[in-house]
Amino acid sequence: MLSEVQKAQYLRDGFIVIPNFKAAEEIAALRARAGQIVNDFDPAIAQGIFTTKEQEKKADDYFLASDNTIRCFFEEEAFGPDGALKQAKELSINKIGHAMHDLDPVFRAFSADARLVQLAADVGLAQAQVWQSMYIFKQPGIGGEVRWHQDATYFDTTPISVTTFWFALEDATLDNGCLWAEPGGHRGPLRERFLRHGDKVSVEKLDGTPWPDNATAVPLECKAGSLVCFHGLLPHYSAPNRSPISRHAYTLHVTDANTVYSPQNWIQRDAAFPVRGFI
Repeated sequence: MLSEVQKAQYLRDGFIVIPNFKAAEEIAALRARAGQIVNDFDPAIAQGIFTTKEQEKKADDYFLASDNTIRCFFEEEAFGPDGALKQAKELSINKIGHAMHDLDPVFRAFSADARLVQLAADVGLAQAQVWQSMYIFKQPGIGGEVRWHQDATYFDTTPISVTTFWFALEDATLDNGCLWAEPGGHRGPLRERFLRHGDKVSVEKLDGTPWPDNATAVPLECKAGSLVCFHGLLPHYSAPNRSPISRHAYTLHVTDANTVYSPQNWIQRDAAFPVRGFI
C-alpha cells in the first residue's frame, strides 16, 4: 500500500495522510447508516455525554457498557439549563461507539477492507486486531474539543502497537475542527494510561512532558475520502467546531496480536466475542 517514501514519512512523522482512500458511495452508505442509528436512538433511555475532560468523573455505566455494543453519545453542549436538547437530535450527537465494525453489517463492510491489512503491515502491525470503532460527527456550532492525548492511553500493549485509522467522511478543515498533530511526537513517552477496574476507571499519570502547542503542531486538513493513519503515541487533538459545517469521521483503533494487550484496558474481549482483524 505504501511506497518506501511514504513508509519513511510515517516513521519520521508518526502519521500519514492518504487521499482518495474511500469512494464517495462507500462514504454515503456509512453516513446513511449512521443517520439511521441516530434516528432510532431514544434520548430518554440514556443521556451519555462524551468528553475527554475529567474522564474519571464522566466514565459512567452507560459509557463503560458501550465497549462491545453500539451506543450514541451527546455533545457536551447539546443540552440547555433545563436539561432539554437545544437543537434537533441529529445535530446533537457527538459520536456512535464502539463495536460497529463487528456488529453492524454496513460498518463491517466499510471496515473489512483488504487494503487495510496491507497498510497495517506497512506501518508495523504484523497481525492486526480491531478493538474499537467510532463514528464522530463534530457537529456544527457545538462540536466539542478533543483535548491533546495519545491513543495508546486507552489501548496499552507491550510493546506499544496501537495504530489509528481515521477516515474523513467530510472535508476536514481548520474551520470545522480538523485534527492537529505533532510531527515526530510519537517518539516521545506515553503520558497517561486510562485504566479500568471493573466498573471503575482511573487515569494514571506516567510522564510530565508538556503537550504540544501551535509552535510545533500542524493541522491535518484533508478531503472527504482521505485516510489518516497514525501511531498510538502521536499527540493529537481537535478544536471545537464553531462553523456551520459538520466534520464527520470514522475511526478504528488497531493493535498487533503479537503484542501483549493490557488486561486493564477499558475494552476487553473473550471467547464469546473474540477480537478479530480487518477481514
